[in-house]
Amino acid sequence: MKQLWDISPPVHARTPVFPGDTAYSQQWAATIGPGCPVNVSAITLSPHVGAHADAPLHYDAEGAAIGEMPLEPFIGPCRVIHAIGCGPLVRPEHIAHALTNLPQRVLVRVYQQQPQDRFDDALPAFAPETVAQLADLGVQLIGIDSASIDPASSKTLESHQTTRRRGLRVLENLLLDDVPEGDYELIALPLKLSTADASPVRAILRSLT
Repeated sequence: MKQLWDISPPVHARTPVFPGDTAYSQQWAATIGPGCPVNVSAITLSPHVGAHADAPLHYDAEGAAIGEMPLEPFIGPCRVIHAIGCGPLVRPEHIAHALTNLPQRVLVRVYQQQPQDRFDDALPAFAPETVAQLADLGVQLIGIDSASIDPASSKTLESHQTTRRRGLRVLENLLLDDVPEGDYELIALPLKLSTADASPVRAILRSLT
């Protein structure tokens, strides 16, 4: 039987969000009791809470919404590469050891243990030249276990803009704490949100054998 890794962090009212973003909240519209057979809730959240897929609309005023994105990049062979403790940016030399015969999807683990009780203002991110190198090698999707592929303080979003120019898809805030370096099958489908700039995903990895 193939092994599964759930690489989606839990989402609840205390889940960290990017400063100024909308945290998760939940209200009950109906509860089980006399005259009511069901629980029904309403939730409010940024589509960037937890594991999520960015749409081009997130960093391009004319970009496509997440519901318009083809699904093929979000499912298929994937490589997890460790760059734990790499510093503020994942540079080409941090992943050079694992670039032979790359699949079209690459996830980079930067944390020994992802912080889930606070937002990491010093979150590790991709250097734009690393994104460009992966695109040159045929990668169609990149992912990371920090909250952004750009530094939290960035106003130019150079790595996001590189993905825009090169047509890459992006997964952020994955939970890779227990995932060994190696090759897997990725399944991380976004919701068909017709006008949204991102979507939560329930991301999993499945062993190839």
